[in-house]
Amino acid sequence: MPTDLTHRRVLSIALPIVLSNATVPILGAVDTGVIGQLGEAAPIGAVGIGAIVLTGLYWIFGFLRMGTTGLAAQALGRKDDREVSALLVRALLFAALAGGAIIVFQGLLFAAAFLIAPASDEVEALARDYLSIRVWSAPAAIAIYGLTGWLIAQERTRAVLVLQVAMNGLNILLDLIFVLGLGFSVGGVAAATVVAEWSGVLLGLWFARKAFLVGRWAEPAVLFDRLKLRNMWRVNGDILIRSVLLQGIFISFLFLASDLGDVTLAANQVLLQFLYITSYGLDGFAFAAETLVGQALGRMDRLRLRRAAMLCALWSGVTALVLAMGFGFFGEQIIAIMTTAETVRDAAGSYLPWMVAAPIIGFAAWILDGIFIGATRTRDMRNMMLVSAAVYAVSAAVLVPWFGNTGLWAALLISFVIRALTLGSRYPALEAEVELN
Repeated sequence: MPTDLTHRRVLSIALPIVLSNATVPILGAVDTGVIGQLGEAAPIGAVGIGAIVLTGLYWIFGFLRMGTTGLAAQALGRKDDREVSALLVRALLFAALAGGAIIVFQGLLFAAAFLIAPASDEVEALARDYLSIRVWSAPAAIAIYGLTGWLIAQERTRAVLVLQVAMNGLNILLDLIFVLGLGFSVGGVAAATVVAEWSGVLLGLWFARKAFLVGRWAEPAVLFDRLKLRNMWRVNGDILIRSVLLQGIFISFLFLASDLGDVTLAANQVLLQFLYITSYGLDGFAFAAETLVGQALGRMDRLRLRRAAMLCALWSGVTALVLAMGFGFFGEQIIAIMTTAETVRDAAGSYLPWMVAAPIIGFAAWILDGIFIGATRTRDMRNMMLVSAAVYAVSAAVLVPWFGNTGLWAALLISFVIRALTLGSRYPALEAEVELN
């Protein structure tokens, strides 16, 4: 049994990620709060729409974080320092190309976005001003995915925490200076984000500076190795399909809720925040699994892989239990903070038991995602998500007409269970492929 895989090591990877995740909603709240001080509705709506458009666009490239973590962790486990460095550079090159394409085609992309989600003339004009500025950090925003994944693979999650805190802290400071101090309005919020994201890339490169000191990583034969590039595209392509399916489940969830009335839709939007909190809490242990399982697979050590999976699953389960208890004891107060509308509070409160159950029912799906990302068994992730999405669709079609919103929540949680069961069924095959050292 590997003695260096300890509870303390798992926590040292996971806890900085949990703290890092906590900074994300704070930045969004400050962006809204600062622009709200101008006393006009249109700028608030413009910043909200602009942020959603770019966040959704960048989200497409989130696979770069997960794929880089799994591949780099395995290379680290093999002690292939040259490939570890090459993976980082490939991720950065991809970010530059993808970000550059977004800048070049911004007109078409933003026009399509406003066709899908039209706004008033005033809000759309302000949102376009916001987007025309913030789009210039597209390469940086995507590069941060790759840098973060690479640092996580090396268990350097404290660096990830510092990176997020520094970047978001600078963004908040510049929000205050540009908007409240200099009166730049919507453009000030966008400019603050551009400066913060490019600064984040520079800080991330500083944290990763040793990667560029490894010999021969820049040789074209190494950097553009056909087999390595093909494997990178395979892994990232599978993750992209899996993520689109998962996002499709949540988008359809909101669409179906909208057919149940405005109050139910608002209540579900409030309750989804509980799932986001759950995600923030459980992501740390999923990331730890990505790192430790990837390293174990790189070493082809079955016992190490099993212990990494068990330790991360244990702590994920403990965290899920704590979250469930917290939601049970303080859920009504959390709902009251999120909305002052009594009808929405009452509706959300009636479905609160689903939120208490969600972390316990869903933690296995979260941790198995981490295990399979670390092992780069992304085809299994893609296929099992297809099954999960299909079962969700059938469940929603059957349960919603009969049970309304209760049936909708049941369908969502059933998809978590199916994802866990199907991925869990593939775990023995994963272990069987690894030699017993």
